[in-house]
Amino acid sequence: MEKIAVIGVGNIGEALISGLVASGITPESITATNRSPERSQELAERYGVRTTDDNVDAVREADVAFLCVKPAQLLDVAEEISGALADSAVHTVLVSMAAGVPIAAIQEAVSAAGTPIVRVMPNTPMLVGKGVLAVAYGRFVDEGQREGVEKLLLAAGDVVEVPEKHIDAVTALSGSGPAYFFLVAEALVDAGVALGLPRDLAQRLACTTAEGAGAMLAAEQDPVRLRAGVSSPAGTTAYAVRELEESGIRGAFYRATEACARRSEELGK
Repeated sequence: MEKIAVIGVGNIGEALISGLVASGITPESITATNRSPERSQELAERYGVRTTDDNVDAVREADVAFLCVKPAQLLDVAEEISGALADSAVHTVLVSMAAGVPIAAIQEAVSAAGTPIVRVMPNTPMLVGKGVLAVAYGRFVDEGQREGVEKLLLAAGDVVEVPEKHIDAVTALSGSGPAYFFLVAEALVDAGVALGLPRDLAQRLACTTAEGAGAMLAAEQDPVRLRAGVSSPAGTTAYAVRELEESGIRGAFYRATEACARRSEELGK
């Protein structure tokens, strides 16, 4: 895929551009759109990409267009660029990076028959190249296009293909998941302060512990075994875990993820 458009360059859009450029994609082949001249200049200077405030111009003859806008804006943007897609000699692949909005709704907004559409649920660790990007492919995406899109997304993290029906659940688990871990770290910092630790020390301990635990999870991918390895019989960790269980930590996560998945589904209606 030789020409890439990135529509909307907030955190997710910039993380994508950063990963693409770092992976060896020629910056001049990427066109990024933004309404702010200052922001556009910043992106051009930082990454060497072409910038514009014209979405239609950006997608014209593009091999792939990443729609990195808010869910409420997505269908309006899809409709805005639909004419350029229909008139193009290139069969542009549209890749939605927004939560909630289903492929069928994007297909209808684009109106150009046979437009290949991909739906991606990313998460913010893309900013450090450690994202999880769950991908669902529309029925008009061929094998070559799948491989091309996956290769580009791998620049930002791990890519997992899922049926579209699972995207709302993925949103609840990995899309919003970083916020849950940040909240746990925040709670640990406050707990450390309550125990008498200076806040800067408590923050260092909590964040470094999270980094180490995350590395162990990435290597082992077995949280049950890893937790058991820290929990000696009748030891300090076992007593702490018991308090967390009796306080309803599992139920809280069940309810939180169910609420998140429901909200993701509502955004698509």
